[in-house]
Amino acid sequence: MTGESVDDRTDPENAPTAEGGPEHVEPESATEEKSYGGLFGSYPYAFRQSDSLLFKTYAVVGGLLALLIALLFTFGLVGVIASTTGTGGGVFSFSRAFFIFVGLLVVFPLLAPVLSVARRHRRVGSNARYDAAIASAGYLFLLTLYLALLISTPPEQQQPVSGAYAPLVELFYALPAIVGLVPPVVGAAAIYATHRLTR
Repeated sequence: MTGESVDDRTDPENAPTAEGGPEHVEPESATEEKSYGGLFGSYPYAFRQSDSLLFKTYAVVGGLLALLIALLFTFGLVGVIASTTGTGGGVFSFSRAFFIFVGLLVVFPLLAPVLSVARRHRRVGSNARYDAAIASAGYLFLLTLYLALLISTPPEQQQPVSGAYAPLVELFYALPAIVGLVPPVVGAAAIYATHRLTR
């Protein structure tokens, strides 16, 4: 007789491991906290796990803008398809490919900070400095989108401006519309650089 009860011998939580000690069974809730399901699951996961208030504000603002812009580009793509019906296949393919490229250039960098924070918290753990830095880069990307809109505004839709910022706005108005692609590219590169430098 060893004094060990039947319940102790049959309890899976107290079952001996190969090393002789009791096996540690991780609670189900803790396992769920370390995982998330895809794009839509990453947003609430990153929001809950982050200790950075700046990042949490970006998760809300960036997520709503990404959803709005994705819807606008979806409707715009339908318009492109309708307007190119009956044209040559090359024109249709180029217009559609360019429109999709611009849409990805805008939407993916908006999502990237939240996705990277969710991935980091799942694999490494909490880092408020990283979260705040990547959120700052995300807000910088929002500013580059505004600059892109200024540059690409057609002349007939440009509004007269006044005040201290008038010369700067007029400078952006005067640039060729194709230059409007440059600020978002720079902003996306800044997000990637921030991720590499602070991870």
